[in-house]
Amino acid sequence: MTGIGRIVDRLATTMALIGGTVLSALILLTCASIIGRLLNGALHGSVLQSVAPGFAERMLDWGIGPITGDFELVEAGIAFAIFAFLPLCQIRAGHATVDVFTANLPGGIQRWLRAVVEVVFALVLILICWRLGDGTLSKLQYGETTFLLQMPIWWAYAASFVASIVAVIAGIYMAVIRVTEAVTGQIIQPAGTEAEQPQ
Repeated sequence: MTGIGRIVDRLATTMALIGGTVLSALILLTCASIIGRLLNGALHGSVLQSVAPGFAERMLDWGIGPITGDFELVEAGIAFAIFAFLPLCQIRAGHATVDVFTANLPGGIQRWLRAVVEVVFALVLILICWRLGDGTLSKLQYGETTFLLQMPIWWAYAASFVASIVAVIAGIYMAVIRVTEAVTGQIIQPAGTEAEQPQ
């Protein structure tokens, strides 16, 4: 891997770690909200209200229940996590592929097909990034907020936009690598069994 490749790989890995941290936090948030919802239902239930009404009321006064706006946070966080995982998935060739028809093609044709796919994917990532940037500015300009938390919507757009910039960098890098491989006939960055394909 070249010096630029190492930088892009580190950037993608860092973004994936941030995405993983956000995703883990969302899992904990969802679990806490579900447990709170179940406890809230039990505290409002006839059994606890008849056996220990004081305890039930005290717990309810403390705010035992689902986390307010949990679905708003999950929606924003999942969008960011998806974009955060894209760069590493792109560099490590982790996208799902169906190669039923292409598996038996000569190595040179396979390399050109991979190059075309990478170039198209890089162009799609650029388009998505551009639209996310526009969306961020639009949400910021109009001051839209979420319904329950009143959290500015542009925050989620901006976080996803930053992650999409890293995805664009990774996409362009991989497009250049795959086109170079197709032109030279040499595997620069192997992915799975590609290193073993016949020339």
